[in-house]
Amino acid sequence: MSRRENRQLAVASATVGPWRTAAGVGAVVGATALGIEAISGDWSLSMLAEPAGWGLFFFFLVGWAGNQLRGDGGDRRLKRWAREHPWQSALPAAGGLLVLNTVAQMLLGDEGLFGALLVSLIPAAVLMSVAGVVHGVKQARSKG
Repeated sequence: MSRRENRQLAVASATVGPWRTAAGVGAVVGATALGIEAISGDWSLSMLAEPAGWGLFFFFLVGWAGNQLRGDGGDRRLKRWAREHPWQSALPAAGGLLVLNTVAQMLLGDEGLFGALLVSLIPAAVLMSVAGVVHGVKQARSKG
């Protein structure tokens, strides 16, 4: 397959995740983090940056992992491709997290472009690491 076809399959695979559930989980996590920030003190616009980052992280994590772990119907070809290419299937979610979290950190936080990008690289790398762990667990379950 060409690179273009792989990119198209990665995006198609990402779109079939449980995104409504992911939005709910992201909203709950973000609201909880905002509550903790509100209790801890510093009342300014920058207090929204960290909860936004947590909410985005869990949104993309639940959306991607839910798609990978879900056993119900869906397109078998997409599921097989995602199973065979775990890193490529996680790239749209990690890329979306990186971009949106960078924008949130710049607009809501006290970070400049490079600071926001560095802060956003960590959750995107963690999401890619989770992709490797989920793939390893799925491989072990299918063999055992």
